[in-house]
Amino acid sequence: MELLSIERIQDLAIEYGYWAIFFGIALENMGIPLPGETITIVGGFLAGNGELSYPIVLITAISGAVLGDNVGYWIGKRGGWPLLVRIGTFFKIQESELEKARLKFSKNAPQAVFFGRFITLLRIFAGPLAGIAQMPYRQFLLCNFAGASVWALIMVSLAFVLGKLVSLETLIQGFTKFGLFGLLVAMAWILIPMLYKRYKNSMSS
Repeated sequence: MELLSIERIQDLAIEYGYWAIFFGIALENMGIPLPGETITIVGGFLAGNGELSYPIVLITAISGAVLGDNVGYWIGKRGGWPLLVRIGTFFKIQESELEKARLKFSKNAPQAVFFGRFITLLRIFAGPLAGIAQMPYRQFLLCNFAGASVWALIMVSLAFVLGKLVSLETLIQGFTKFGLFGLLVAMAWILIPMLYKRYKNSMSS
């Protein structure tokens, strides 16, 4: 049985209003795998029905996303790398491979933090990964705020408008498919060059 079904999330948003939206997206962006995006969509949907205020839902979503990612960043910066190495050891991933991944993230950190909000899983881990990669905090703060603002504006506005035309379940399914597609593209962007390099090395040896 799902602890946070769509119906339960909707009930929480109705009962606790903007606090449910704020803490839902904040905790997700700290690295806790909660359905923050779904909570935000529900907020926009309820605003479209007149049960919540659109401007306040938007501000709440942006605030929660910015705060959560900032906490995630400092968690990653202060102690994230040793934890990542231990996790990598468990999955038999060498520290040298993790170091290469960290360097690659560092080179593309602004884009990862900004666009990561639209990608399933990366939205949860972008903040901690930015901290682990030692991304300059001012740069992170700017990219984080810009990404949070654009993401929240799109999510809340689409839910506000489309929620008047389709059911909440259909709306959430559409956003979920888009997020999964983004995840597949991101994985391909990371894995294909690595696999190609290994293939070239095996052919030359």
